[in-house]
Amino acid sequence: MARRYDSRTTIFSPEGRLYQIEYAMEAISHAGTVLGLLAKDGVVLAAEKKVTGKLLDMSGAKEGGYGGSGEKIFLLNSNVIAGVAGITADANSLVNYARTAAQRHLFTYNEDIPVEMLAQRLCDMKQGYTQFGGLRPFGVSLLYAGYDPHYEFQLYHSDPSGNYSGWKATCIGANNGTAQSLLKQEYKDDITVEEAIGLVLRVMSKTMDSTTLGSEKLEFAVLTLDRNTKLPKAKIYKPAEIDALLQQHDLGKKDEDTEMGSA
Repeated sequence: MARRYDSRTTIFSPEGRLYQIEYAMEAISHAGTVLGLLAKDGVVLAAEKKVTGKLLDMSGAKEGGYGGSGEKIFLLNSNVIAGVAGITADANSLVNYARTAAQRHLFTYNEDIPVEMLAQRLCDMKQGYTQFGGLRPFGVSLLYAGYDPHYEFQLYHSDPSGNYSGWKATCIGANNGTAQSLLKQEYKDDITVEEAIGLVLRVMSKTMDSTTLGSEKLEFAVLTLDRNTKLPKAKIYKPAEIDALLQQHDLGKKDEDTEMGSA
């Protein structure tokens, strides 16, 4: 009897629940960790890459660029970057939709889209996929890190139901409970970007399934204001830059390095 309540997105169960939404959120809880942290002078995003392998062609990622060469962190607009957890194919579709919405706003009003408005646009579409028959929800959650003159630096999280909320620091994906408890202990309201980078890397090192952090399993991005132009500047780190950052914070691959040196 209960199975007929699971079959379609648009049918409520007797308890008033939409099981398809809950299934989508469960899928996200098994995805690679994505962590966002709001500092007083910027926003930091870090993400765990699940698709790794020696035979993957990573030449596009090495050259860098703004989203598209990575798997988890994308540039949505010049003032907004996003980290995604869940089904990557669904995320790609939402990223394209967000980029189009941002460019349409820029074309119409000659200014970058406010961060919350962009989150709302995506959430409106995600909510539609929980309501109309024959559609399934997007199996992806997003963290939006952005800047606009109205509210300055912001960090939002949205889930498959179309809900979104603003955060000072949050985590989605696997082991998010552990990461949240670590962030609660160590987060300070007046944290700087430099301090935030160190905190994010420490939390990722404790919550990722891998024993060692490396650029093959980690994506990293920072949104700050350019000192000269006072405009938002997104930096999505290249693999070599991630490795250098990890070494700087004593979180790199020390054991492998010493073994190679002794050999």
